[in-house]
Amino acid sequence: MMRTFECWQYRLAHEQLECEGAVMARLTRAQQQERTRAAVLAAARQEFAERGYADAKIDRIAERAELTRGAVYSNFPSKRALYLAVLVAAIEQPSPAGAPATTGAAEAPGQATAPDAARAPATSGEPPHSSIATRPGAPGEPPRPGTATNLGTSGEPPHPGTATRPGTSSEPPHPGTATRPGASGGPSLPDAGAGLGAFARVWLERLPLSGDTPASGKLQARSLAGVFDDEPGRTALGQVARLEALLLGLALEAGLPRHERRVRLAELALTLLNGAGHLAETAPGYGDPFDVVRACRHLAGLDLADTWDPPYLPFVSPARSVADPWEPPAETPDLISRRPAELGADGVIAVLGAARLEAAEEAVRAARPGDRITVAVVTGDPAEIGRLVRLKVGDLASCLRLVFAPDAWPGLQLVIDEDAAVASAAGIPHAGDTTEGAVRVRDGRIVARAVGRGAAHAATTAGGRTGSVPGHAERDA
Repeated sequence: MMRTFECWQYRLAHEQLECEGAVMARLTRAQQQERTRAAVLAAARQEFAERGYADAKIDRIAERAELTRGAVYSNFPSKRALYLAVLVAAIEQPSPAGAPATTGAAEAPGQATAPDAARAPATSGEPPHSSIATRPGAPGEPPRPGTATNLGTSGEPPHPGTATRPGTSSEPPHPGTATRPGASGGPSLPDAGAGLGAFARVWLERLPLSGDTPASGKLQARSLAGVFDDEPGRTALGQVARLEALLLGLALEAGLPRHERRVRLAELALTLLNGAGHLAETAPGYGDPFDVVRACRHLAGLDLADTWDPPYLPFVSPARSVADPWEPPAETPDLISRRPAELGADGVIAVLGAARLEAAEEAVRAARPGDRITVAVVTGDPAEIGRLVRLKVGDLASCLRLVFAPDAWPGLQLVIDEDAAVASAAGIPHAGDTTEGAVRVRDGRIVARAVGRGAAHAATTAGGRTGSVPGHAERDA
């Protein structure tokens, strides 16, 4: 009898272990791909930091991760896709609790986080751009040739022209630094010169330090030199650059009359900053980051005769009136605010291919007060071109959030429509890199649709008066 009971007890314990093992196996299978992906990213970051993009090898990355070459390629189809994934992870993923923040760690809405807190911890209670410290050397010491500066730490007084938010500094504004009321009576907004100076200081945090190796310096600087040499990649880079200029220009326009455009000013500033970054990679020690900051401030004084008047807009065909249901996908992140995109709000959804991103300004300039403008980016190559857009827009948006108060953030949403779910919901078929389509949404329905050149303008102007910049509608009242 006792033997029978012991056998029964053994069988019960064995069955319980088998059940627990099956549950663990299910959990392991569900988590295995994510764990493998994380291991590949960590190994790839080490490989790129040590050897650079050109000399990195997938075989060595697999060896570092203790995986097979096939396991790497099952997660990332190419070395370029993997390199971009490493850079995107650096600006999008927050650090583990208790660990120093990495470049571009995610912040809570409205909360400033240093773009490179691990290299430059932000002072308590101050935005990272509110003071200057040089490394190496004592605070306040001028930068030595060949030494990249840390433009945003220590307790030194703000550099003249640095924009600060109310409550972050007890010092009066520097003479000649004008401010203007916020778009909705909120915090004052810096003038274009102060705003560009502050933006430049945050942007220049990425420059490699004198002790960095060339490979690690390029990784820190999010360098794309030699990464996109093919025509689709170069086209996408050019279009993303135009989109970056639009986003920075809209931030500089906050609080201005609606017809004052600052996109050409933004283009000039980004040209200067990217040139400084390229020289920091190829000719270490050349130039002074402080001079670059001052130059960006003074760019605002140039008369660039910036207007928005594309000659083709009068010939754009009007949008077609429709009455279709609008059922957008849920949980789509907005790259600019890092919050879930509000795709159900009244406004315009512009579906643009990676080769047509410049058309986003058509919707922005034609928007009515209260319109929510959303740009859904589609591409036939989400692993590479899609990640490129995520990297560049996410990087620039991180800088904007550190410098400008929320009232000045660009009043549009931008999502990466990797599986063309937004395009499908909008009734825009065959979405790809050259796609240009848009719909106007009202009360949960699509009321107008346009496809082809000028579609964003056509859908935005469908059925009423236009002419406000989204997010700045209060100033047009």
